Amino acid sequence: MSDDDLLDPRSPHAWAGPLVSTLVTLPAAALALFFGGLSPMACDSCDGAQADGFTDSWNAAWAVLCTGLVLSLIVLVTSWALPWRQRQAATRVLLSMAAPGIVVVAVMGFMALVDWP
Repeated sequence: MSDDDLLDPRSPHAWAGPLVSTLVTLPAAALALFFGGLSPMACDSCDGAQADGFTDSWNAAWAVLCTGLVLSLIVLVTSWALPWRQRQAATRVLLSMAAPGIVVVAVMGFMALVDWP
């Protein structure tokens, strides 16, 4: 055993937070992408200025949604990649809780930005 192992022991349940986060974040992100991808059909019957306004707002909202989902994936991967030591336990839990939260914020931003007909 090295001195590092004695000063900062391995956390036996370090995998639990990232696993739960993965099981929540990935399906939520998939549903968000599915909903966001189908949402342009809400304006199928629109024409003229209403259709143009919807398309412009949807394009901006889609960029926000995709950026938020990529950010949540980065946070999720980071929660798995942290060293499995006691010292990193709080950071791992924080990142594990943040990943699905970022998905929720991205969906709320998407819904708020789209000019629904």
